[in-house]
Amino acid sequence: MREEEAKKQIAALSEALTQYNYEYHVLDKPTVADHVYDQKLKELKDLEAAHPELITPDSPTQRVGGEPLDAFSKVQHQVPMLSLGNAFNEEDLKDFDRRVREGIGSDSVTYVCELKIDGLAVSLRYENGSFVQGATRGDGTTGEDITNNLKTVRSIPLKIKETSTIEVRGEVFMPQSSFLNLNEKRDEEGEEAFANPRNAAAGSLRQLDPKIAAKRNLDIYLYAVGQWEAGNLTSHSERLTYLEEIGFKTNPEWKKCEGIEEVIDYVASWVEKRSELSYDIDGIVVKVDSLEDQEQLGFTAKSPRWATAYKFPAEEVITKLTDIELSVGRTGVVTPTAILNPVKVAGTTVQRASLHNEDLIKEKDIRIGDTVVIKKAGDIIPEVIRVIIEERTKAQVPFHMPTECPSCQSELVRLEEEVALRCINPNCPAQLKEGLIHFVSRTAMNIDGLGEKVVEQLYHEELVHTIADLYRLKKDDLLELERMGEKSAGNLLKAIEASKSNSLEKLLFGLGIRFVGAKAAKTLAEHFETMENIQKATKEELEAVDEIGEKMADSIVRYFEEEKVILLIDELRELGLNLEYSGPKKIAIDENAVFYKKTVVLTGKLEIYSRTEAKQKIEALGGKVTGSVSKKTDLLIAGEEAGSKLDKATELGVEVWDEQKLKEAIEKEEG
Repeated sequence: MREEEAKKQIAALSEALTQYNYEYHVLDKPTVADHVYDQKLKELKDLEAAHPELITPDSPTQRVGGEPLDAFSKVQHQVPMLSLGNAFNEEDLKDFDRRVREGIGSDSVTYVCELKIDGLAVSLRYENGSFVQGATRGDGTTGEDITNNLKTVRSIPLKIKETSTIEVRGEVFMPQSSFLNLNEKRDEEGEEAFANPRNAAAGSLRQLDPKIAAKRNLDIYLYAVGQWEAGNLTSHSERLTYLEEIGFKTNPEWKKCEGIEEVIDYVASWVEKRSELSYDIDGIVVKVDSLEDQEQLGFTAKSPRWATAYKFPAEEVITKLTDIELSVGRTGVVTPTAILNPVKVAGTTVQRASLHNEDLIKEKDIRIGDTVVIKKAGDIIPEVIRVIIEERTKAQVPFHMPTECPSCQSELVRLEEEVALRCINPNCPAQLKEGLIHFVSRTAMNIDGLGEKVVEQLYHEELVHTIADLYRLKKDDLLELERMGEKSAGNLLKAIEASKSNSLEKLLFGLGIRFVGAKAAKTLAEHFETMENIQKATKEELEAVDEIGEKMADSIVRYFEEEKVILLIDELRELGLNLEYSGPKKIAIDENAVFYKKTVVLTGKLEIYSRTEAKQKIEALGGKVTGSVSKKTDLLIAGEEAGSKLDKATELGVEVWDEQKLKEAIEKEEG
């Protein structure tokens, strides 16, 4: 068969199979029998085998998964994948509503309520209508490239009816029937069963061999947009409808609610009905519908102000508390933990629960040997709710916190205005180990393969004592560790080396300076630009930075005055770690800047900048970019095929620029 004729047949078969797949896996309305689909898929495979040069990444034959990977590569999210704040009761929902109404200056708000699927959040990127990349959420800024695994999820379209660049977010999950079948097979093969469908879905997507993920019958619901260069939509509900129109699977149970009372009614209905679903949900997501209102409300460091997640009431179970263990954290705080008879809570087996501090133990009168009620706070963290006093006998033993650190035997102290007991020995082994675990964690230096167990092994074998020691590790050192082979050791050393180029804020947060969280570290790095400048900064200079208060400034100054810290920073510099901020820099602006305090709207297709890039540049020059045109709009940037927003801007007398004029203004300001 000639190549041109084969190309036409392949295109026709691909189009038909894509449509059949959409009807079966997205609409749940198949139009052909399975044997018809299988026959056409075989025809396509045969044609592609004869003409491999005609195989495309979005071909239906590519869903079986590619070759196994050695490791997942990193993906930077152009728009961060933030987590949501939580609401646990009706009062929390009303507080959220009050904050929203105050934030937008309105007496009533339209919300969209969606079921909160208990799965794994992912992002999907499409260019020219084809699926090109899929990633995990990761730490919200950086995820892992799991494109080949996501291609095996048949409800994820490989082609969509939208040619502009679009990145969408959704939740991959394992239906309950698939979960039961998977665990039956694992039991037959002598493998450990998965604790719950969420763990099974997450484990499937993080398989290095995509063929394993292909056998797990995963599904997805899409619920949000990241990078968006399509359409002129003004609400979240319109976006959900549009996602469905162009080929994505969205959850049909979402609902627009006028005001918080309708939201509360919707939540109450699903507390009762959740058991009727064929998949697991752990709450309801509530979002402000208007995209303009979302823009106005903005974000905190961790979550959007225009959305919250209502978490269903936690399941409570009864078990016996057999002991109380103590652990020392990286800041020296000694935390008591309840050791329990194993019991299932919210789908997982629980054997430990936090007791927080001595005051809580006294308040609840918790004793070793008590029968207790536990639950998972937010369906995640196990905690002891209360003691069943009626079950108490004379056998129970009251608990008293020690006066010495359980790790180094130094005297424990209680600092002013704190309830926790703290070890203040800087050389405490437990603190040093916990500091290392924090340093390599996802939100700090994000070193793949250096999990808690590996760090503990390295510390136990005396291969590392400080974070600088991590950068002196050799392959022979790693091969001494249990379950560490040649390939794993090589990958780990590559990950450690790659972390040297992290931007300054990652290192700054990883150092574990008291009161300096991830957001403050980013603020400091962006403002001072180098580690040297931060080290030299006075308390007054630090306090002059937005969001850096007196307590934090004092802690930073005292930290960098310590001799061992000065030596550590010098060591890290010699070992080749980057000590400079490499993220996007803020441009100094004044009241004469072209976008100073101006509200700008982008519309149409941009050619010179991506929409994200244009937004960042405008905001860096003092402007605010919103999603819709109103009387408050100062400027509209109109690209090719500008539609209704351009019409509305003209009607309201809003100034309109083309993209070339935008480029000239930005270049003039940037010099």
